[in-house]
Amino acid sequence: MKNNNESCKSGEEKFRFFQHKECEFFPCHEIKDPEEFNCLFCFCPLYALGDRCGGNFSYENEKGIKDCSGCIIPHKKDSYGYMCEKTKLICEMVKKK
Repeated sequence: MKNNNESCKSGEEKFRFFQHKECEFFPCHEIKDPEEFNCLFCFCPLYALGDRCGGNFSYENEKGIKDCSGCIIPHKKDSYGYMCEKTKLICEMVKKK
């Protein structure tokens, strides 16, 4: 079994993309090509960043709850790097000061 470093060096990087086509919600957002839909970040870890996530969201509802239904950033086939970079902001937010 390869470790993560070996996989990255070989160019495989299969860990960056995953689809769960049997999911009753697949795809959970409208997208032009369902074959490009990435389920890896099914629940977006960037939700906690509020308006700093960089996605297409709104607070235009009566309860003021963040609505990400118009965002496909975590579901793009090539979004892994972006998601990892933004996750660093969450780490900073929760770091003990």
